[in-house]
Amino acid sequence: MKSPTNICICLACCLLIPLLSFEALAQRPLKTTTAGQSPHPTVIKANSLVVDDTNKTVTFSGQVNAQREDFTIDCDKMIVHYQGSDMKTSGTSAGFKIVKILAEGNVRITRKAGGEALAERAEYYEGDDKLVLTGQPMVKQGQDFVQGERITIFLKDNRSVVEGSPHKKVKAVIYPKKKPK
Repeated sequence: MKSPTNICICLACCLLIPLLSFEALAQRPLKTTTAGQSPHPTVIKANSLVVDDTNKTVTFSGQVNAQREDFTIDCDKMIVHYQGSDMKTSGTSAGFKIVKILAEGNVRITRKAGGEALAERAEYYEGDDKLVLTGQPMVKQGQDFVQGERITIFLKDNRSVVEGSPHKKVKAVIYPKKKPK
């Protein structure tokens, strides 16, 4: 027989996490527009920007705000790891591919459709199409939320894994929904 804790975790994974999945990130954030992709740009604002073509990184620092049509990321620092053409010599981002995006410090990812994720660190892996939240991560929709030591969201599969630690258990809070009259 399943314990109430296991049932609560199952409910959170089955009911809450699919509602909160950040499918918007699966649309290849920060890439240049190509055939079949959204024509809407990603706009990133920050206090400073450093391009390091030797290490293939672009670092945005200070009150970073990245907006797309469907979501917004706010954080203290964002590092975009890429591969491909030399940005210094070409002068454009054409021909480069995002490998990983790292957001650090007071990370808040907000979907326009509702729901948000909070953490101290968020890593988006382009090839695996997954988002890993660490540093007191919490994913919430309305009053409902789930938190743990680490939250991994597999965007393609609409699946999430919330991990605890020996010192911190996974916590899910799900409020009863009112039935429409």
